[in-house]
Amino acid sequence: MLALARSHALDRVQFGRPLASFQAVRHRLAETYVALEGAEAALIAADSSTSPDLSALLAKAAAGQAALTAARHCQQVLGGIGFTAEHGLHRHVRRALALDGLLGSARELTREAGTLLVKERSAQRLVGL
Repeated sequence: MLALARSHALDRVQFGRPLASFQAVRHRLAETYVALEGAEAALIAADSSTSPDLSALLAKAAAGQAALTAARHCQQVLGGIGFTAEHGLHRHVRRALALDGLLGSARELTREAGTLLVKERSAQRLVGL
């Protein structure tokens, strides 16, 4: 999704300037990139965590939230073309929605992690820094 939105922003000219030159577009793409990198870091951290159940739950929640952020922002950057079936973005959005719901959505898993932490009355260190 990010690659599609990025290439569109670089190629598309609006008001005599490339779409990528507008600050709002750059901010959406940057926020998407940060969300995806954060989710990847959470997945890597879950692999070496001392509390594998909680860290895996949080990693899945971060990945789901990053996918939803990417879908929302990239569809906005692509504008009207992102809503059509002729463009490839709709397949990525559908996949992100399906994968987020699989084994619990980001919202459900975040709530579950909070419930676990409240029940235990403590938060274990997930990653050694």
